[in-house]
Amino acid sequence: MKHVLPFEKPVVELREKISELHKFTDDSDVDLSEEIANLEQRLVHLEKEVYGNMSPWDRVQMARHPLRPTTLDYIEHLFSNFMELHGDRNYGDDEAIVGGIAKFEGVPVTVIGHQRGKDTKENLKRNFGMPHPEGYRKALRLMEQAEKFNRPIITFIDTKGAYPGKAAEERGQSEAIARNLREMAGLTVPIICIVIGEGGSGGALGISVGDRLFMLENSTYSVISPEGAAALLWKDSTLAQKAAETMKITSYDLEELGVIDAVIDEIQGGAHRDIESQSTKIKEAIRTSIDELSPMSEEKLLDARWEKYQKIGAVTSIVKNEG
Repeated sequence: MKHVLPFEKPVVELREKISELHKFTDDSDVDLSEEIANLEQRLVHLEKEVYGNMSPWDRVQMARHPLRPTTLDYIEHLFSNFMELHGDRNYGDDEAIVGGIAKFEGVPVTVIGHQRGKDTKENLKRNFGMPHPEGYRKALRLMEQAEKFNRPIITFIDTKGAYPGKAAEERGQSEAIARNLREMAGLTVPIICIVIGEGGSGGALGISVGDRLFMLENSTYSVISPEGAAALLWKDSTLAQKAAETMKITSYDLEELGVIDAVIDEIQGGAHRDIESQSTKIKEAIRTSIDELSPMSEEKLLDARWEKYQKIGAVTSIVKNEG
């Protein structure tokens, strides 16, 4: 039951039961094929019920799943000839953000993304996917290089947020993120951004200004974590589940609000269940976006990007009756 999320337990328990019956049948002369077939049919219906009715909090937990594919996992399945580039040419190299040049179906591209670890040792190395300012400055250096050589930029967002430590603030964390927002808004090459896990606060925004913004079905994108929102609103971080229900942080909520362009469906049970199939779905979104954006002139690309962000949100006017 390792790495099993609470809402998944009925599914996992039934799978284990079926596995036990298969083993018992193989080790004995008892024919349980009919019972196994019935349970497998029941499993299909149970999986559809459980994964088809996930709550916002369920999706938060799925986005944080320890086995969830990372940026480097997707780079391996989506791109060829990837060459990682390091350093911000100012302070150092931040391993919480990875980036470099690669080919996507023969097209040269620049790839950048947050990178978290899958165990304690790697998480310490990657600072749990929370970048320092040099990480955002490295990302900007690579994006400016992409513009110079006319390469589309593809970013993968997966962070709880930018690192809030004293050293990061001393080195200009807020300025580094703000500069990225400004510069990305004016880059003259296509920018395709994909939220693959958690998209938290300015740490996510620092590499997610672009022409297309996609979210994997079980990812989240928000100004603050549910725990942080609960602590601020109700002075109790244990009310995170309640906060998640009200914050509109899921992919479908944000598509409805016009914050993102589209949701990329996930494999039933989460992207970690079949990374190859999940990568195929992501590849389709990237391919379509490059085909749509690459023929556009620089002026048209920038105009469309500006219009995209102008359309986000809605204003409700309240007119008071003075009579």
